[in-house]
Amino acid sequence: MSKEMLRALDAIEEEKGVKKELVIEALEKALVAAYKRYYGQAQNVQVAFNEKKGDFKVYQVKEVVDMVFDSQLEMSLEQAHELNPHYEVGDKIKLEQTPKDFGRIAAQTAKQVIVQTVREEERAIIYNEYSQYENDVMTGTVERMDNRFIYVNLGKIEAVMTKKDQIPTEVYHPHDRIKVFVYKVNKTTKGPQINVSRTHPDLLRRLFEAEVPEIYDGTVEIVSIAREAGDRAKVSVRSHDENVDPIGTVVGPRGSRVQAIVNELSGENMDIAAYSDDPFVYISNALNPAEVIDIFFEPDNNRVATAFVADHQLSLAIGKRGQNVRLAARLTGYKIDIKKESDMDDFLVGYDERVAAYDAKKATEELFAEETTDETVYEEVAADDVVETE
Repeated sequence: MSKEMLRALDAIEEEKGVKKELVIEALEKALVAAYKRYYGQAQNVQVAFNEKKGDFKVYQVKEVVDMVFDSQLEMSLEQAHELNPHYEVGDKIKLEQTPKDFGRIAAQTAKQVIVQTVREEERAIIYNEYSQYENDVMTGTVERMDNRFIYVNLGKIEAVMTKKDQIPTEVYHPHDRIKVFVYKVNKTTKGPQINVSRTHPDLLRRLFEAEVPEIYDGTVEIVSIAREAGDRAKVSVRSHDENVDPIGTVVGPRGSRVQAIVNELSGENMDIAAYSDDPFVYISNALNPAEVIDIFFEPDNNRVATAFVADHQLSLAIGKRGQNVRLAARLTGYKIDIKKESDMDDFLVGYDERVAAYDAKKATEELFAEETTDETVYEEVAADDVVETE
């Protein structure tokens, strides 16, 4: 077994990338358990591998003591001196106890442990390799599909793509090469599990980073993404260099940069909007292609906005099945209601009343707060003015 064991360990390290020291350590632990199983005790047993001979030895470890209470664990000083006169109380002595048939047990155990250790180490190597791609884009090949997943081969492992991660308008076939966003790499008892997506908003972010150098280097920033995968997406951008136009940079000459991403996502339409710290401007840009006439923010909740557009642009602003305004709301983080210009006068009557009521409420709250503060000060002064008398 000795030469075969050494050759096997070398082959495992070379072919599987599993260090033989790791396998030997696992084998030694497993053989201690096997010894206990076959011979009834392993409380003070050690198994050591001889790397020159390629075999295992079993040692019983005993402590040198003045008085022996357990002969399985302890040895008297007199007994120890028979082995070596230099032993002292407290020393640990290893005595070889390798059974005659232990080679057979070791061979059986080694086979099981090697298979298990190699499998676990291969899984760890794959996990470590692919975990670095979490939140990044990879190119894979469609392998197969079932009712739950599409399985995408990423090289050394199959990733899974759920229904919600598949673009509804796309049809996938075996051997198709697709770009996917790796959003989760998990360790499981069956090995690493990788979840990938074609619908994740950050797929769009990574594709733009790859296509637009100014986004990759941080000159232009993608602030927000709202996406209905396979149909339409809105992306807000801003520039950190006043000499760089964010929209023109992202769109590219004759639309070449954004068109490359549209093609990658099977024709998904892209609206690129300029970000602004001014919510009026930001919402107006997000509602493109409709032109906004005015926007009013609710006095008691400034994250709720009513935008007015020309009567003939109402359907354009809302979009098919409400898509344009829905994406604009998700992009900006505001709840947006769209109204036509001819309804503005009627709206303003109620709006002015709400503003007046809100202002009155705020004024009352501020007055109450001031009165409360004054009373507190009066009470503190009055307390200070109290003079104790006998």
